[in-house]
Amino acid sequence: MANLQHRLPENAPGDFFVDSSCIDCDTCSQLAPLVFRDHGDQCSVYHQPETPAEVKRALMALVACPTGSIGFTEKHDAHIGIDAFPMHIAEDVYFCGFTAEESFGGWSYLIKRSGGNVLIDSPRFATPLVKHITALGGVDRMLLTHKDDIAAHESFHGRFGTLRTMHRDDGAAKLGVEQVIEGENPVDLGDDLLALPTPGHTRGHVVFLYKQKFLFTGDHLAWSPSRKTLTAFRSVAWYSWPEQIRSMEKLLAYDFEWVLPGHGDMHHDSPAKMREHLERCIAWMKTRN
Repeated sequence: MANLQHRLPENAPGDFFVDSSCIDCDTCSQLAPLVFRDHGDQCSVYHQPETPAEVKRALMALVACPTGSIGFTEKHDAHIGIDAFPMHIAEDVYFCGFTAEESFGGWSYLIKRSGGNVLIDSPRFATPLVKHITALGGVDRMLLTHKDDIAAHESFHGRFGTLRTMHRDDGAAKLGVEQVIEGENPVDLGDDLLALPTPGHTRGHVVFLYKQKFLFTGDHLAWSPSRKTLTAFRSVAWYSWPEQIRSMEKLLAYDFEWVLPGHGDMHHDSPAKMREHLERCIAWMKTRN
């Protein structure tokens, strides 16, 4: 847990705090926006939680924090935060919490289904989370969007015998991944799952579409609260910004209602509205080409 001696001065006085080990992944400000905010290069507490609901969200942020940068000075039951994960999002889709420092706090998701559970990218291999996932039926498949967010994929594979899917251009073969995607054509993974190669952030980046409704976007696409539309991140287009624009245009051929990113805010809207937001995002990206 966080070190009180390294408490950031930007924290509001009181119980919860963030220390100087924060890497500014924004997990806390997304999970508990009434308590935490990004004050620049790091996050801090701007409003001390007052209600049970606010305390629960603060404890969830503490558990999800990849660097253990959140702490408290009063007595709290940490299991309130621990037992909240995986956190239900919609239908059979959950957010895993327990983000990993190796993935810079990237979010991972669990699809719970009778044909075998699916993990999108990798959280920490934390004992409480593994216990909860085991109780939900384990992990049959792991879909890895790109090389930045693989974290503990080997541990999940070893524990559950998980079949991993990843693109060759992000080093899938060297990692020992069982199902290697090649090229830029869509790949039907069965069971309402579609892999869509989207080079840009990395050469082998892939997004995954589930039920023509849930789009797991890795570091390709996210929601911008400030601009009130979908966005991409020019500063981390490690491979090619023009290629990322081209990849974004390919997504116009698909319907989806949810954008569930590894970094950045998630968003839900109608397919028609999502298409409008995607078109607006592409136009904005072209002004920064």
